[in-house]
Amino acid sequence: MNGFARYPSLEGRVVFITGGGSGIGASMVEHFCAQGSSVAFVDIKVEESRALAAGIEGAGGPKPLFIPCDLLDIEALRRAIAQTADGLGAIGVLVNNAAEDTRHDVGEVTVEYWDDRMAVNLRHQFFAAQAVVGQMKAAGGGSIINFGSTSWMMGQGGMPGYTTAKAAVHGLTRGLARDFGPDNIRVNTISPGWVMTERQIEMWLDEAAEKTLGERQCLKEKLYPPDIARMVLFLAADDGRMCTAQNFIVDAGWV
Repeated sequence: MNGFARYPSLEGRVVFITGGGSGIGASMVEHFCAQGSSVAFVDIKVEESRALAAGIEGAGGPKPLFIPCDLLDIEALRRAIAQTADGLGAIGVLVNNAAEDTRHDVGEVTVEYWDDRMAVNLRHQFFAAQAVVGQMKAAGGGSIINFGSTSWMMGQGGMPGYTTAKAAVHGLTRGLARDFGPDNIRVNTISPGWVMTERQIEMWLDEAAEKTLGERQCLKEKLYPPDIARMVLFLAADDGRMCTAQNFIVDAGWV
């Protein structure tokens, strides 16, 4: 990460990240640890998450706190947030990153599957924010960063449950920013474009997709998890102190 910004205000700040075990989430865990933040993260991928935490410690960084948690279980999420506050101190930054973008056919969607897509991609973001707001208020402020997506902005098909939930994320952001603003709590959305995580590369990056990417992006380089993590750092730090209720698109100019 040489050559990129360091944020003094993030040193020692307690950061809670959902879905931090792999992909973009893992990159954010690494980046916040490199800033000297006290990081806790939750994920259902236990083996990968423990390896991530051990790897950061082995490289000389501050070991993040990993708490296994299925975000469909809101009570477990609340316990993880409480455990973080008890062990590390009041949470100053919440990053609602966890999501699942499995493709699904419109004709095969059941009521149960629809509700599951809302729970996986939207519901936990609200309840995590609800659980941290008291800590942030008592501490004099904080930053909540919700993860959206550019998929719905592009009118992407093939996963209506996901795109609907992700479109709703920014509505959640706007409302919470208004509610939490008087207590100096900022709420923003990050909407990544097509980020080259291991999952994306394995499942969808073929020759046709490469061609589309080259045609649609203004910048002709691929997006990688650190490109998203560095935008999150800015919004978490005091440098972004007057940014709230906004949707920050990081997509190399696709949308």
